[in-house]
Amino acid sequence: MDDESLKFGLLMESAQAHQRLAEAHIEKLQAHTQDLDGVVREEIRRTLVDELKGLTAETDRAAQALRGVRHAVNRRSLVSNIGLAVLCTALPAIITQYVLPNRDEIESLRLRRDALTQNIRELERRGAKVDLRTCGEPPRLCVRIDRKAPVFGAEADFYVVKGY
Repeated sequence: MDDESLKFGLLMESAQAHQRLAEAHIEKLQAHTQDLDGVVREEIRRTLVDELKGLTAETDRAAQALRGVRHAVNRRSLVSNIGLAVLCTALPAIITQYVLPNRDEIESLRLRRDALTQNIRELERRGAKVDLRTCGEPPRLCVRIDRKAPVFGAEADFYVVKGY
């Protein structure tokens, strides 16, 4: 064999050795890639689970806080409703106590009304159906008289009230 054939043979043998070595490395790389894919998936899964646990814990804390707020609002609402009910009950009672007359005053006013009613009946019986008004400037008390009725008194200055 000549020198060039030998070189070419060695070169071919070297190329085949390199190709086998490259194929071995590619197989190892594929195995590592598959292992790495599983590791990455597991790490992503673990990270996702950890994050979801954290999110669940935060959600639970937020829900607990909202329940606390709801209880506080319910208590405040209950207190304000009770306060409003007490105020709505107490205010009329206070007004009744201090503005309206008590039983003794009511009885006194009834007695006075009855006495005034009796006086009015007596006056009506005696002819006190008089039409009184204020007339002129300065205002003065005047009464409607019956001009057809006779006059009385020494100076004829008494007149009969109209309607009697």
